[in-house]
Amino acid sequence: MNHKEKHNHTAVTKVTEFILMGITDNPELQVPLFGLFLIIYLATVMGNLGMVILTYLDSKLQTPMYFFLRHLSVTDLGYSTVIAPKMLVNFTVNKNIISYNWCATQLAFFEIFIITELFILSVMACDRYVAICKPLLYVIIMAEKVCWVLVLVPYLYSTFVSLFLTIKLFKLSFCGSNIISYFYCDSIPLMSLLCSDTHELELIILIFSGCNLLFSLSIVLISYMFILVAVLRMNSKKGRYKAFSTCSSHLIVVIVFYGTLLFIYLQPKSSHTLATDKMASVFYTLVIPILNPLIYSLRNKEVKEALKRTLTN
Repeated sequence: MNHKEKHNHTAVTKVTEFILMGITDNPELQVPLFGLFLIIYLATVMGNLGMVILTYLDSKLQTPMYFFLRHLSVTDLGYSTVIAPKMLVNFTVNKNIISYNWCATQLAFFEIFIITELFILSVMACDRYVAICKPLLYVIIMAEKVCWVLVLVPYLYSTFVSLFLTIKLFKLSFCGSNIISYFYCDSIPLMSLLCSDTHELELIILIFSGCNLLFSLSIVLISYMFILVAVLRMNSKKGRYKAFSTCSSHLIVVIVFYGTLLFIYLQPKSSHTLATDKMASVFYTLVIPILNPLIYSLRNKEVKEALKRTLTN
């Protein structure tokens, strides 16, 4: 096939839709996995929606920490909703088709929520730093306006990055195969379907995801370094315990979330295996969003008491 014929061939078979292969093609696993993920997703919606409503309604939870927790729940709810319903359809149909535009939309919204979550977690670390290291100035430093800025900047930044990357990816031409060996439209499996040279795009994605991860993670690490020094300087055991317990929930969430993302996105393309990527993706797109409200409600006395008050009222 000469260059002209090849060009005509790709022009004819312009991709207008994609087929999502889903998590497994084993027919025996379809029903149990559908049940499992449906329960996980419903619990995620209830847990995060509950956290949003509770931190909004309860007067005792009107503090910066719970303001950020509310937005963490919004992002968790956001990216799990972008992925889970479509993935659940995959278990019930023979051929799970996603249109070209909806695929681009899914990728864009997923990136918006996931990048925002990274920075909200780092903002929460700063909040804990101020609460433990500068308790007398806490109310002044973490004023309402400051909290809103700290939340809106990540939303705006992530929207910009997401649109930039999605438009750049979807402006390139897909040819021939339209089968995505994945359960949602993510940039890595989509890049393997491009006919154009993907080196520049790969580099841009690596730079953005690397910088987002490392910048937000370094804010978390620096905050916790100062917190650790402050806690070790405390004389009373009770004070140390109280300081540690206010951070423990956030610390667990951070370790789980960053650990999974570092595992997926900071690997060179050659060492990616689809099976491990899929498992890690299932973990951070569907399991982590249910873990966050669980960790915060089970390990947090104030949330438990607020829940009791709301239910009794």
